[in-house]
Amino acid sequence: MCGIVGAIADRDVVPVLIDGLKRLEYRGYDSAGIAVVADGDVRRVRRTGRVAEMEAAAQGEGVQARLGIGHTRWATHGGVTEANAHPHISHGVALVHNGIIENHEQQRERLQQLGYQFESQTDTEVIAHLIHHYLKQGDDPGSGPGRGLLGALQRVVKELHGAYALAVVSRKEPGRMVVARMGCPLLVGLGEGENFVASDVSAIVQSTRRVIFLEEGDTAELTRDGVRVFDADNAEVRRDEHLSDVSLASLELGPYRHFMQKEIHEQPRAIGDTLEAIIDANAFEPALFGKDAGEVLREVDGVQILACGTSFYAGSVARYWIEAISGLPCSVEIASEYRYRKAVANPNHLIVTISQSGETLDTMEALKYAKSLGHDKTLSICNVPESAIPRASRLVFYTRAGAEIGVASTKAFTTQLVGLFALAATLAKLHGRLDAEQEAEHIEALRHLPGSVQHALNLEPQIASWAESFAPKQNALFLGRGVHYPIALEGALKLKEISYIHAEAYPAGELKHGPLALVDAAMPVVVIAPNDNLLEKVKSNMQEVRARGGELFVFTDQDSHFAESEGVHVIRTPRHVGVLSPIVHTIPVQLLAYHAALSRGTDVDKPRNLAKAVTVE
Repeated sequence: MCGIVGAIADRDVVPVLIDGLKRLEYRGYDSAGIAVVADGDVRRVRRTGRVAEMEAAAQGEGVQARLGIGHTRWATHGGVTEANAHPHISHGVALVHNGIIENHEQQRERLQQLGYQFESQTDTEVIAHLIHHYLKQGDDPGSGPGRGLLGALQRVVKELHGAYALAVVSRKEPGRMVVARMGCPLLVGLGEGENFVASDVSAIVQSTRRVIFLEEGDTAELTRDGVRVFDADNAEVRRDEHLSDVSLASLELGPYRHFMQKEIHEQPRAIGDTLEAIIDANAFEPALFGKDAGEVLREVDGVQILACGTSFYAGSVARYWIEAISGLPCSVEIASEYRYRKAVANPNHLIVTISQSGETLDTMEALKYAKSLGHDKTLSICNVPESAIPRASRLVFYTRAGAEIGVASTKAFTTQLVGLFALAATLAKLHGRLDAEQEAEHIEALRHLPGSVQHALNLEPQIASWAESFAPKQNALFLGRGVHYPIALEGALKLKEISYIHAEAYPAGELKHGPLALVDAAMPVVVIAPNDNLLEKVKSNMQEVRARGGELFVFTDQDSHFAESEGVHVIRTPRHVGVLSPIVHTIPVQLLAYHAALSRGTDVDKPRNLAKAVTVE
């Protein structure tokens, strides 16, 4: 959701900015722009639509510079217009902004009284005018920390309420860029004689892998020769340097048509990489979650999971696992709801937050709220090392999915499930509910999991033929029972996200309590029906659908004993893999959504109105 890139160098940075914005396209956006400082002035190019349109305009105008910032905007305040696109400029000060400023209306009124005129409907333009206002009142440009452009920015952020990542340049200081972070991700890239800023390391990985992750309240000053970081009290501080492991190969399509297809097919490898430490140890060791995990996990007497979207469905699967395997009570809550209700805290519960990016704002705020209630036993499951949520958590399990570019999450979801299963088994072991024989059985099942996922991927041609039946439909219903109900929810979410077919999911036993009224020949019904102890119940629910003229599309297992018939289509995944079945049955619903979207001609990797990293409310 929105993206920032900036560069200061002894070379033309415009190609760096444009390449970076292209690598940020996956985050979701509706306009793009750059602003550069050259020849004593600020030049800006903005366009609604894709980065390619803005790139063509910049090339047509011959824009070149050694200092510049760029942005992809996902509209919040104000519509999708060129006037609302970033960067915003105030009297030679240009800036880009991710996040939302909650007190922008009060600041706008104040600035209008000071004589500032507004050209946009955005909250961001307020920040540009505020910086210019304080620059007029401030000291000589560039004369040290707390002065010039840096000083103006440090004064402004004290007055902003909300979340922001900011990058600012000024025509009066062509040798520096200043940045700030609060609630939205921002990192600094370190080069030789050049430095960079970005909201995501993928934007600058072609130029450097050396990065500094800014912390809450930090401001920083970038010149060609170095970087200085200041904390929330404006004291200069040192932030650790990290070497990013994001590879350029993970950011390229290769032989695939879309990143979503690529990432679906990367799941055997991603799951195998995530499992590596467990398989190598041949045991569920508390050390998987941090150095003092044994002590923390032994003390807990329950689990509360907080997450959003697909991660919430991963947590919903985990509830079944944790309660069935460890015997501990587990609740799962949507983070954006939890953070705004009066929760009753049990300090002996483990708070688990799940986020692919580690920067999901609602999940981060839910974690802060939980900690304010006295929860100090916190664990995050995340795909991005050193992101905000893991840094704020006592324990962490990093999935090893690699960069996920498609907006619709695939390999992040299945690797989250792996991490959550490991947590369930580790809790069971520490609480005396998992003996050596059971542990060995679970590890053996995990060892075979990548192969089972690959077998499910081999069903793609059959699933693609089903998708043609879905393409002309406007609605679909997904059914599942028990631990597979959240997989039905995930399947419905994937279908609606990228094909724009309205889809709902229900526990199959709830059909007769309302949804059956919707069933007719025009609504395909997808059923997750593995060969488990609920299979006969699911078969009864399927008969209810057929009796009303509904058409069934059933994902089952090789060892399930029912055949296709009129109005009942069956695809069999590999033999039932027991407790890990939800992971394997995720693959078919991902492929169904992907091929339905292909048939409908939608933008698979960049679905309308959605963003990859949701860093605003």
